Amino acid sequence: MSTSAVLSVSQLNRYIKSLIDGDFNLQSVFVCGEISNFTNHYKTGHYYMTLKDETAAIKAVMFRSANERLKFTPENNMRVIVKGRVSVFERDGQYQLYIDDMQPDGAGALSVAFEQLKARLEAQGLFDAENKKEIPFCPSRVGVITSPTGAAVRDIINVLSRRFPAAEMVFCPVTVQGDRAAPEIVQALNAMNAHKAADVIILGRGGGSIEDLWAFNEEIVARAVYASEIPVISAVGHETDFTICDFVADLRAPTPSAAAELAVPDAAMQKEFIYKYLARLRSGINSRFSEQKHAVALLTAKIEKNSPAMHISDLRVKCDTAIMAMDSAVKADLAQKNVKLASLCAKLDAMSPLKILSRGFAVASKEGKIIKNTSDVCDGDLINVRIAHGTLECRVTGKEN
Repeated sequence: MSTSAVLSVSQLNRYIKSLIDGDFNLQSVFVCGEISNFTNHYKTGHYYMTLKDETAAIKAVMFRSANERLKFTPENNMRVIVKGRVSVFERDGQYQLYIDDMQPDGAGALSVAFEQLKARLEAQGLFDAENKKEIPFCPSRVGVITSPTGAAVRDIINVLSRRFPAAEMVFCPVTVQGDRAAPEIVQALNAMNAHKAADVIILGRGGGSIEDLWAFNEEIVARAVYASEIPVISAVGHETDFTICDFVADLRAPTPSAAAELAVPDAAMQKEFIYKYLARLRSGINSRFSEQKHAVALLTAKIEKNSPAMHISDLRVKCDTAIMAMDSAVKADLAQKNVKLASLCAKLDAMSPLKILSRGFAVASKEGKIIKNTSDVCDGDLINVRIAHGTLECRVTGKEN
């Protein structure tokens, strides 16, 4: 007997499950087959089925969280393409397909190709928002890449001429359907960029089936749109149509007419906006001017009130008042002093020696000293005798006590 460890059934199933779950190639697979043994489990909402072809079959399950996104109800004998992963149901030891998405076969082949390319380009960052270029607000030239015979170009011309006639349209006609379409679209994009022919490019066509729109799902077109230095607006099909070009473009428009509206501003609306803005600006300026004028008037009054000239004027008035008061006081005091002086003068005049002398009296002096006693002089001394109207020079010839 072998010396290998003995495994339980559960361990064996778990080991097989780990091997299958660890296989990267089985984590996301696309399988085409015919549905049989379809069961819609009414309690859980899960779908159980078998997918088969001419020689083989595989059990499959699609949980409710996934099948709620379906636009149709699967039926037995319906050929479908499913996307899912392979794993093991441990309890029964049975590997099966866990379905994440399902589409009817036929057109579904293109859908699978669409999803595969979309996933690959998304992983490479071609859809990232930070790589999107801003659409210019007021372009002077609008590049248009579409069919020369379709309704799309007429719609674009009508909208551009109505909304913003100042913009020049640079038209590059291409085939938008068939094998030649994708190479021509790429060539047109490259030419527009090489000659810097426009400020923004509208790339699109009218509606159609997925086959009609397939040129805009080609990888070469997606990479040309991504590489364009000129911003690109994608306008492919109708509002419900989505292409790879829509995801890569800098802006997606639901229709060609909508793309033209997004590419240029409405001149009439801009004119009205400018007039309104000018009116608001004028009103604001006038209001601001009035406020500033009032503020200047207040400041001027405040400055005038506190100006040196005003202060000097006040001081001049005070000085004039003080001078007048001082002059009045001096005059009053001088008058009082004059009265007092007159009184003193009268008294002094009354007591003046000259008055006495005028009455016949005289004053004798020797060497400038008044002679009061006879002892102050000697015989023969020269003395001065002051009389009312002059001085006499006398010699003492005798004296009598």
